[in-house]
Amino acid sequence: MGFRNSHAFLHPRQGMLVNLLLVLAMGLLLAGLQLPLLTLEKFYLFSNTVSLYSALVQLGSQGEWGLFLLVGLFSVVFPLLKLTMLAMIWNLEAGNSASHRRHLHWLSEYSRWSMLDVFVVALLVVSVKLGALAQAHVREGIYFFAASVVMTMLLSNWIGRHAAED
Repeated sequence: MGFRNSHAFLHPRQGMLVNLLLVLAMGLLLAGLQLPLLTLEKFYLFSNTVSLYSALVQLGSQGEWGLFLLVGLFSVVFPLLKLTMLAMIWNLEAGNSASHRRHLHWLSEYSRWSMLDVFVVALLVVSVKLGALAQAHVREGIYFFAASVVMTMLLSNWIGRHAAED
């Protein structure tokens, strides 16, 4: 395992571009976790703005451990793990090593779950919108989060295809 045998080193232009896109995807993910996802208005008098981070804190403080684990796992841990795995495959792996093949296998396994994180957030938004006495307004955080997921999916496809060639 080493940088000199990696796809990023062997193809410097692609390596730089993909690494920049990985950093951008990570930045979008972190912004999407902290920026407001939606604002709830009740009776036009009370409003509450919710981010994914604040929702996790609230679920934890209320003892809703099942939902906390579900949302935390699929909306925080999986995306972070996938971006880390992509960076490792792209920058540290030799194309013919056993660890490279194992990481490519895990990457394909993670890719099956890639839209589940957006689905979890979408369920949160839909469940809030179903309230008869409240209105939910989608905020910028959901767009950052979705952009990170889509960018990660595209990078995963690109890295999976090109890293397997070397």
